[in-house]
Amino acid sequence: MADGERGFGEEGGRLSYGGYLQLDVLLSQQQPQSGSAHDELLFITIHQVYELWFKLLLHELTSVRDLMLHRGGDADAMWTARHLLRRVTQIEQVLIAQLPVLETMTPQDFLDFRSLLAPASGFQSVQFRELEFLSGLKDPAFADRLRTATDDERARLARRLEEPTLWDGYLAALAARGLPTDVEQLQTSLVTVARDRASYGDLWDVAEGLLSHDELSAQWRALHATVVERQIGYKPGTGGSTGATYLRGRRDLRFFPPLWELRTAL
Repeated sequence: MADGERGFGEEGGRLSYGGYLQLDVLLSQQQPQSGSAHDELLFITIHQVYELWFKLLLHELTSVRDLMLHRGGDADAMWTARHLLRRVTQIEQVLIAQLPVLETMTPQDFLDFRSLLAPASGFQSVQFRELEFLSGLKDPAFADRLRTATDDERARLARRLEEPTLWDGYLAALAARGLPTDVEQLQTSLVTVARDRASYGDLWDVAEGLLSHDELSAQWRALHATVVERQIGYKPGTGGSTGATYLRGRRDLRFFPPLWELRTAL
């Protein structure tokens, strides 16, 4: 390259890696409260990263829902839905893989700063609740228990409560292919999809993607409950929940029961 010539991407020179990612802002958001507890930075980083992944999951799963809801009979749309669900699976495996990093913090190290967290708690994660609502676990009373939520966060939860779920989207995709979705005939339709993959391979693949989302979410909840128990035993959560007891009570929740029941019907 001759002197003075610019390579690809250098034209104008107005955008940098750090500027595009707003790293000065991002890296200033880890603000430990203790001032001395070594593992507090680890704790903050892990949970902030979770919230970034939750944001991406909401983006992808909302797109999957809308593709099924409005374009369930379109082959290209269903291909995209399958593609995005594969991405969701990979993201959720990363969520699970992050928990052992948190487990490198000993209970003693956590106690160095845990008292400073109250009343903050993971129980208050609005994005996590949005994911649950979008996936079908809608709890209208949850917003009332979020005393620290902003008006915007309450509005987001209210919107998710009113919006169709992923399962509503899948039912719309079945209907777009001429398969009945009423309660009496739904299982027959699901069995038809499972047994005739030559005709309904896209619907089967999407159902499997949804089931993977369900399964990996359950795995994350189960492992999260175990990590919390290992860290604090059965102490109450900093946000007022029952801690590990509450988390263990949510391990066996399912987003899409008909897809699990289908296994018995095959």
